[in-house]
Amino acid sequence: MTDLTHWRRPLRQTPFHPRTAALNRLNLWGPWGGYTTALAFDDVAMEHTAIRNAASVYDLCPMVKYRIRGVQAAEYLNRLTLRNAGNLPVGSVHYTAWTDDAGKLLDDGTLFRHGPEDFLICCQERHLPWLLDSAAGFDVAITEVTEDIAALSLQGPCSASVLRAAGFAIDGLKPFRMANFRFAGGTLTISRTGFTGDLGYELWTSPDLALPLWDHLFEVGAPWGIRAIGTEALDLARIEAGFIIANMDFVPASQAVREDRARSPFEMGLDWMIDWQKGHFTGRRALLAEREAGSKWALVGLDIEGNTPATGALIYTGKGREAGFVTAACWSPATKRNLALAQVGRRYLTGPLQVEVYALRELQYARLMLAAEVVPRPFFAPDRRRATPPGDF
Repeated sequence: MTDLTHWRRPLRQTPFHPRTAALNRLNLWGPWGGYTTALAFDDVAMEHTAIRNAASVYDLCPMVKYRIRGVQAAEYLNRLTLRNAGNLPVGSVHYTAWTDDAGKLLDDGTLFRHGPEDFLICCQERHLPWLLDSAAGFDVAITEVTEDIAALSLQGPCSASVLRAAGFAIDGLKPFRMANFRFAGGTLTISRTGFTGDLGYELWTSPDLALPLWDHLFEVGAPWGIRAIGTEALDLARIEAGFIIANMDFVPASQAVREDRARSPFEMGLDWMIDWQKGHFTGRRALLAEREAGSKWALVGLDIEGNTPATGALIYTGKGREAGFVTAACWSPATKRNLALAQVGRRYLTGPLQVEVYALRELQYARLMLAAEVVPRPFFAPDRRRATPPGDF
């Protein structure tokens, strides 16, 4: 008889759940990586305001984390990912991605180098079988450590001020760098990274220190309006920053049912990270062929007329030919623009585009054909995100 008990298991709760549950006035939750995560606490607009004008806290524990250790860890990661892991200094982080043999994206994520032979990959989807298969012939050990790390994102112009008040000397911490601090008898790693396109940090510690860390941040951060945020507010911020998410802006090749649904780094605007000089890596031959022949699709930013978000909309040329589709959209509070990320056929990029939107007007839907312009990403990129030392807001 087949054991189906694992399908009935409830979602896990993160180490921060006692605090997020107490604050979630809407009782609005969603699944992420097998965990319960807050979609919104009380007011999405105010949560977004905290990201852009104060300090916001987001529970990152469900993010999938893999530890990669061994004398050939850098060589293995060079074979696996697009960027050159050997060039990543200890104490640094970089954004990277990896593909299958056909050059189609499996996922993107951040790679942390904690030591010469010690790396941590953080990503959206689970890939342990792929990582283990790719490790054949390399002297490395790969373990999933998602449950062993409590992670918290602290973002916003006042995030540095909150950390200073908390007793952490972060003034010299540059973007994509990390440092270790003592906290409550344990270790806290702070990286200057994030998913909002703003000044911000990510905090990494052991699960037993999760609640003391949360309480400490909220106690010292009160003068700066520190606020817990959910996934809906974070999604607004990441669209403004032009960031992509697996299974929202692209389908991982391992999950695509139809062969033509998978996308390459060229088609998702990630070809800048490919290090062609580091030697062979998975997907290299296919990507070289695509570089020569050209790509079918392009991920672009769109500025759309009006203020109705074009979520899930189809895109047409001026002559009514279907040209692509929107993967993420919002009315941006920070830029006061109607923004979208979209996949558009490359041959249609030079002509005028229209987006088909159905807007609810007094219980009836009105069909709107809105003009759309291809514009550069990111849509929102304040100078404070890179200033070192960070400003005292």
